[in-house]
This record gives sequence, structure tokens and C-alpha cells, in this order.
Amino acid sequence: MPAFKLYIGGKWVPSGSGQTFASLNPATERPIGRFQKGTAADVEKAVAAAEKALPRWQETPPPVRARVLYKAATLLRQRKEELARLVTTEMGKVLPEARGDVQEAIDTAEYFAGEGRRLFGTTTTSELPDKFAMTIRVPVGVVGLITPWNFPIAIPSWKAFPALVCGNTIVLKPSSDTPLCATRFVEILLEAGVPPGVVNLVTGPGEDVGDALVTHPAVRGISFTGHGTTGESIAKKAGTKKVGLEMGGKNGIIILPDADLALAEDGVVWGAYGTAGQRCTAASRVIAVGSSVKEVERRLAARTRALRLGPGLLPTTDVGPLINRQAVEKTHRYTEVGKAEGAKLLVGGSPPVGKGFFYRPTLFTGVTPDMRIAREEIFGPSLSILHAPTLDDAIDIMNSVEYGLSSAIYTRDVRAAFRAIARIQAGITYVNASTIGAEVHLPFGGVKGTGHTREAGWTGLDEFTHVKTVYVDYSGKLQRAQIDVE
Repeated sequence: MPAFKLYIGGKWVPSGSGQTFASLNPATERPIGRFQKGTAADVEKAVAAAEKALPRWQETPPPVRARVLYKAATLLRQRKEELARLVTTEMGKVLPEARGDVQEAIDTAEYFAGEGRRLFGTTTTSELPDKFAMTIRVPVGVVGLITPWNFPIAIPSWKAFPALVCGNTIVLKPSSDTPLCATRFVEILLEAGVPPGVVNLVTGPGEDVGDALVTHPAVRGISFTGHGTTGESIAKKAGTKKVGLEMGGKNGIIILPDADLALAEDGVVWGAYGTAGQRCTAASRVIAVGSSVKEVERRLAARTRALRLGPGLLPTTDVGPLINRQAVEKTHRYTEVGKAEGAKLLVGGSPPVGKGFFYRPTLFTGVTPDMRIAREEIFGPSLSILHAPTLDDAIDIMNSVEYGLSSAIYTRDVRAAFRAIARIQAGITYVNASTIGAEVHLPFGGVKGTGHTREAGWTGLDEFTHVKTVYVDYSGKLQRAQIDVE
């Protein structure tokens, strides 16, 4: 079995712990490689390397920094199929989705490379004569990137590419479920021309590597995507660091009686069972309004029963495995909770017999907003159908959970669509499309328990820059703002 190392200060090195851990193929449960079990001491070395590289990288003109991103996009495109197969092998998602994962990284590299010639500030007037006022963007400094396993190429790209073009240096701590994808991603950055120390990789457990990054005084920014409990802990420990948090969702799709039900059916199935429900934007609630509920139940039950479980590399597979055994057990616990609370199980509800971390696509109906399966993030292939008498009732149900990431409404009524857009508490609302499918040139993020960060798009620069206000007084005399204004 191949063994892999940490990347610190331009060199591949072993961890000081002398310990390793295995990454498993979730479809077979077989190990695909051994990885270093990093420690706080390894983080210390990585941060020191990033600090050393920071001044020269900051002084490199942004268009020159952007060349690294353009080269990375080319390399990602050339190796798209190879990387997609790796994503499927290590994470489990079906191959077409894995290709989309890599394509998202390609798109992100190209988008933020373009920002190398922008990085706009603002000019404005001064209240005093012969005085100029503007803002500029400056890098945060050394940033820690803590990434999840469900988009093992795309999400590191969301964080690394804007951080780099803005002039920051990086310590990347990937999920221990997908360290090989992170290693390959870093290798591409190195081949693209990232100087030694600008990007560093430390694998290992969150309680060691993650905590050391979050609490290190020289790390000035943390970008985290993952579980809400972990994100809340980071917020408490990070102190005055700049912190970006994306912490999941409990996303809903409203279906009105006038909706194109065939279109809605496609969107719900894709949103609920794509990536086996392991997306922060996955649709885990359908809120059927008025007379639509029975037909929605019938259609979704039939489609869910027809979904085929299997390894993601097989073209016949619709739904791949969950990431690990714990995810299977968690999903099944929620199935038992749903039944105990009185929800009606229509389809699925159990893991199949055999190797691999699979769980049958699961559909409940008769779900009420107070049930745990309607309120808590399951992060598996489990969907609940709720009923609402009116659109306003449906929006109230949509807003009744602690999260606010993605949402959707299916209707032919433009007034209903815009009412939903205005009232739904979420960072994203789709009309006549599913809750998944964000595009890299638009902001991505949520409200409430999801967090406040906006990654991607033009707001993706905000996470990795500070705004500096600059005044240039060319009057040749002392001028006092607010005092000398008549």
C-alpha cells in the first residue's frame, strides 16, 4: 500500500509522530493508502514555513500570482478523468458527479485567476478639499484551510485559489477521509509554480492538527467547512482571527399545486439522493402545498425505489456509498428516530447486506415540522415529505429550522416565486430547480446556523483580504476631519 507524507516548506516530510492512518475506499472498505498522523508540532513547522514565505508572496504582483492559478486550471483539465476516478475511489460519489467536482475546481481556478487583474477597492470623495480617499485590499496573512471530504477537490479549490491570488500563504488540513485527493491537489499547485512555503499540507486528526491551526497566534485567518459543532468550537477558540464558517443545512423544496410535477420530481430526486445526500445543500425536506401532496408522494416513492445502489465507478450506479461506517450508522439512527416519532416510511430505511458503506435511499411521509428528521441534518440519503395548506405555511415550515443555506420552490406563478424569494431565510433560493448546483462566479453561503461566510464569486475575496482605507492629503496644511468642515 502506498504511503504519503506531509508537505512543509517545499519538502515532503514524515510526521514527527511516527504514526500513520489509512484512507478507505467506501465502496469496498479496502485501504488505498497510508497517511501521516500529523501533530501540533507539525503544524508549528508548517506555519513557520508559511510565515517565512509570506513577505515575498505578498510582494508578488497579483497578476503574477494569478499565473499559478491559470496553470493549475490547465493541469486540472488535463487530469480531469484521472482525478475524477480518484474522487470516486476515495470519497464514493458516482463518476459523473466526481467529474463535476473536478470541473468546479477548474472553473474556480479560472475565475479567481481573473481577479488577479481586478482585486478592486473603492474611491470616494473626501469631506475636505485637496484630499483623496480610497480603499485597497490587503492579504490576511497565514491562513488555515480546514476542508471536508464530500467535495475533496472542489472545496479546497474554493479556499486555496482566492487565498493565493490575494497574497496569503496557506496551511491546508483536509479531512482524514479524503487525504489522497488533497495530496494530489497540492501536487498540482506545486507543478503550477507555487513557491516553497506558500502552500503546506498537514494531514491528521482535527483534535490535533485542526486545533493547533485554529489557536496558533501566527495564523491570522481560518476557513472551515464542516459540522456545526466543530464550527462553533472554532469560533470560540479563534479569538481575533478572521474566521469563515460554512456549517451545513436542512434544505427544503416547496412544491405548489401548479408546479410542473415531472420537473419537480427530477429536482427532488437529484437534490436528495445525489452524492448519497452528502451535500450541505442536499434537499432533505419536501414541503408539498395543498392538493399536491398525494401526487408528490406517489411520484417520489416510485423514483426512489428505482434508484440503484453500487460502486460509483459503475455506469449502472445511481447512488454510491456513504463515506464511512459511522455515516451509515448515523443515517440508520435517524431512520429509527423517524419511525419512532410516527413518520411513515415509504421506501428504504436500511443498509444492504455486504461490503461497502451503503444505505438504501430512504423516503418518509407524514412528517411534521417538530420531528427530528425534519429539523436535524442527517447527511445521508434520507428525505422527508411534509404538508402545508398554503404557500405562507410552507415558508414558515422552511424557516423553522436552525439552518439557512439552500432552498427551492417549484411553481408557475411568478408572484408566488418572488414571495418565496423575499421570505425564505436562506443564502440561496432556486426557482424551478433543485437545491444543489451552485455556480462558482456567484456567492455561496447561508444564514442562521449555517454561518455567515460567502465563498466563491466576487465575495470570495472578502474571506481572504482586509480592507485598508487610505487618505492622501495634498493640501500642504493640517486639516481636521469633522472639525474643519463648515
